[in-house]
Amino acid sequence: MSDHIFPQLEIPETLAAGPGPGNTDARVLARFAAAGVADHMHGDVLRGMVECKHMLRQVWGTDNVHTFGVAGTGWSALDMMFSAIKPGDKVVAFTNGTFSGIDALTIRIKAATAEELAANSLDPQTASVTVIDVPHGTSVDAQVIEDALAKHKPKWAAMAHWETGSGRINDVQAFSDACERHGVMGLIDAVSSLGVGDFRIDDLPGIVGWASCPQKGICCLPLTYAPVSFTDAFIAELKAGGAYTYANHPIFEARHWGIVDGADVEKGTYHRTHSGYAVAAFHEALRLTLEESVAKRAKSYGRHEAVLREAVEAMGCEVTSNMTSLVVLNLPGDLAGREMELVQHCRAQNFGIWPTLSAPVQVRIGILNQLNNAAIMDIIARFAKAIQDLGGTISQDKIDDVLHRHYGVAIAAE
Repeated sequence: MSDHIFPQLEIPETLAAGPGPGNTDARVLARFAAAGVADHMHGDVLRGMVECKHMLRQVWGTDNVHTFGVAGTGWSALDMMFSAIKPGDKVVAFTNGTFSGIDALTIRIKAATAEELAANSLDPQTASVTVIDVPHGTSVDAQVIEDALAKHKPKWAAMAHWETGSGRINDVQAFSDACERHGVMGLIDAVSSLGVGDFRIDDLPGIVGWASCPQKGICCLPLTYAPVSFTDAFIAELKAGGAYTYANHPIFEARHWGIVDGADVEKGTYHRTHSGYAVAAFHEALRLTLEESVAKRAKSYGRHEAVLREAVEAMGCEVTSNMTSLVVLNLPGDLAGREMELVQHCRAQNFGIWPTLSAPVQVRIGILNQLNNAAIMDIIARFAKAIQDLGGTISQDKIDDVLHRHYGVAIAAE
């Protein structure tokens, strides 16, 4: 094989308008680039990690000592949270989309016996796990949760808070209440809700484990730190039963963030090689979140999602989601069945929208870190043009009416 050096990689600026990751704030990128080359045990790196855990507690709304970031994406955080589940543990998992479905697969793998894994290692049919499959486009509600926990009486229950596969918000308050009533330890996938929704996890005591990600509501570089938070009850269960992991072990990992034996200490002890660049970026992303406040950011998401929702409905689309950072829609009848073609057309224009990843195929348009009038108008204009490019028809007057009512402006027709 002959030697070959490829040209320097150039990646163009893209408007990330899907379910995530969102566009990283310029201040976060600047902190990443400005970080000095530092040993991962340098005092400033460790200090930054300690400050991050304290800021994370404010963002999560918790006094949980075991609140920190897992190196990696949201999947790393979820793997850490689910590590407390042991083979044979009785679990109820609620699914209503692609990602809660992957959560359920992870749980089945964790809870599977050796015999069940041997029978089907990639998709074990785990007898101790009950998956409650709620139809796509429908939220997991209080009655579904109550019925499942009352009937199956599991040790653990798991649910996605916001399911980006279908754009649905699930009833986390009802989940927490039911877990308390039935003595169940609740686990929540908050990958899409942290930093977007206005909630405090200490107000939801039935839930003992939370896992999120850096690149959605926190709007940081994807490969930085995925936020987690665990109650004392979760940690006690983990100590009693152990976990079949090292890298993503909640207690081991917490030590590097200055959390030892259930208490804060001055600085962490070695667990893995952390990046000073990643710490600096994550630190700035948390500062940005707290400067704005979770409550104000949540309100802003609600305001701008309403504009996008009304605008695409004015184009003849049917919206089936209820999240505030993501609109999931069916195209107008004359474009039905061309969802993938439209998404690929938009991506070719550096307009990064997404299809759903499971049936039925729909279009997903997100507004992560696009919380200003100009950004939303840009997204609307690009989507309207894409519909026209594929031969669809729109009423510019209807779109302008939406924008006049909400923003006092209109988009000039292409």
